[in-house]
Amino acid sequence: MNIIQKFKETLSSVLPIMAIVLLLGITVAPLELNTIVCFLLGGALLIFGLTIFLLGVDTGILPIGERSGAALTAKRNLPLLLSVSFVIGFMVTIAEPDVQVLANQIKGVSPALNKWALIFMIAGGVGLFVMTGLLRTVLNWHLKWVLIISYILLFALAFLSPKEFQGVAFDAGGATTGPMTVPFIMALGVGVATVRSKSKSSEDSSFGLTGIASIGPIAAVCLYGIILALKGNSATANQLPEEGTATESIVSNGILGLGIFIKLLPSTLKEVSMALLPLVLMAVAFQLFLLKMPPVQVRRMIKGLVYSFIGLVIFLIGVNGGFMPAGQKLGMTLGSLAASGSFAWTLLLCLTGLVFGAVVVCAEPAVWVLTEQVESVSGGTIKRKVMLVSLSFGVALSVGISMLRVLYGFSLWYILIPGYALALLLTFFCPSLFTGIAFDSGGVASGPMTSTFILSFTLGATTACGGNPATDAFGVIALVAMTPLIAIQVLGIIYKLKNKRKLEDKAK
Repeated sequence: MNIIQKFKETLSSVLPIMAIVLLLGITVAPLELNTIVCFLLGGALLIFGLTIFLLGVDTGILPIGERSGAALTAKRNLPLLLSVSFVIGFMVTIAEPDVQVLANQIKGVSPALNKWALIFMIAGGVGLFVMTGLLRTVLNWHLKWVLIISYILLFALAFLSPKEFQGVAFDAGGATTGPMTVPFIMALGVGVATVRSKSKSSEDSSFGLTGIASIGPIAAVCLYGIILALKGNSATANQLPEEGTATESIVSNGILGLGIFIKLLPSTLKEVSMALLPLVLMAVAFQLFLLKMPPVQVRRMIKGLVYSFIGLVIFLIGVNGGFMPAGQKLGMTLGSLAASGSFAWTLLLCLTGLVFGAVVVCAEPAVWVLTEQVESVSGGTIKRKVMLVSLSFGVALSVGISMLRVLYGFSLWYILIPGYALALLLTFFCPSLFTGIAFDSGGVASGPMTSTFILSFTLGATTACGGNPATDAFGVIALVAMTPLIAIQVLGIIYKLKNKRKLEDKAK
């Protein structure tokens, strides 16, 4: 796919978000001129950055993952495959920029938290479940049983963890499957599945790895919370609003201006360099000892990695400099209006959440990677547009529910328990291919756009309503990651029924 087509796709995804924010920002929820200008510039950077990033992913990152997975599987050495997959999951997660942000957010929950200990635990969780996912592919385990057993153990851990860690833990499952982690892990899984089986079942095994991998960080954060509780270190939720409102203080102090984009450049360069360095080191090691590709392909992959680096830098600067501050400010304004008790303002806040959820998911970098791979692996049977509509519907519902949590403060478990129970129940009726895609979609839908704009919007609304971000705002990423599990599997059941009807018609 050429750069012009990539640009058109990202433009059509991001422009609706910008239009909605501008409409609200100049009407019912006025935003400062400085905030609007930064938002517009941030949107332009996001569009160009996302275009370049996606081009780099296609050129450099996906081929590395697919070739590595295929080469490791072809060696017929299961211990080698599992050990290398653990290292890949561990190293990529440590380098994921979203993980650094997440660790800082969780640290606000407990003063006794050791940031790097938490990061290593999350990385270990991802590595362990990447290894489990590939083992499932190699041994042909049924995906639904792996998911059911894993989630039963996960919810047991979650119930034992401190309350302040529960919402953040489930958010970790989405935040760690970011724009660098998802493409590589998905490509690795596709490569293994392709070599493992040339039958129709290989298509079913191509997806599900990201969904399995996202379970690891949730379990890791829950386990870390339990360890802190056993040591007698109590979590102090009252510190979290200070962490969560850092962007708000930048806005209110008038520091936020066009210069913020320049100020963000050094830290963003460092984050993206850390994100790409492990992948580069692994690519070099794989090339020397495993792949041995010709110079033409090596140059192509280097070119793709350079594109990914440049694109991700521009993308993150646009998000952090323009989208995140505007999202939090808008959330505070609408939240303060809804807090007045008026039904009209409450309805507006919920409807705004629905619309943002439907639109923001289409701007997630990993969503475009996933939908393109799904259309390719399924031979065009599953259209990208149908996938995007299903994801938009599910994410819209989850953000709308999150706005109700902000206003009424009901427990996250009221949604997560029945939601995951329904998702796991659907695995018995949904085709295996769609089940894998659904659980992958949960991870990719909750990427950097959700972790920045949607979470900032929710934090702003919670602060304005006088709620506790630890229990009322955190959990929005968890809901975003959960609803696609249901929406995509329902889509799969519809496809199954349609195909069955076609076969019956042909038989007649």
